[in-house]
Amino acid sequence: MTAIQMNAELLRNMSIIADDENLLKRAAKYLRKLVAEKQADPTLMTKEEFFARVDEAREEIRQGKGKRFTNPEEMNAWLNSL
Repeated sequence: MTAIQMNAELLRNMSIIADDENLLKRAAKYLRKLVAEKQADPTLMTKEEFFARVDEAREEIRQGKGKRFTNPEEMNAWLNSL
């Protein structure tokens, strides 16, 4: 389902409950909860933010700031040290 289709479905459902104040209050409360969850999760990012971070990491590697490992054990030891 595309974002446009989901948006249309959301608006359709909102129009159904628009006359019921209690249902609207419940929907608003749930939406506030979803927004709070999104704001609390630092791993959520836009596509643009993600690719900007990838570009930044590539630049750091080009500058020699990356880490290299010769085997998986060496990598695991480094990860465990974090």
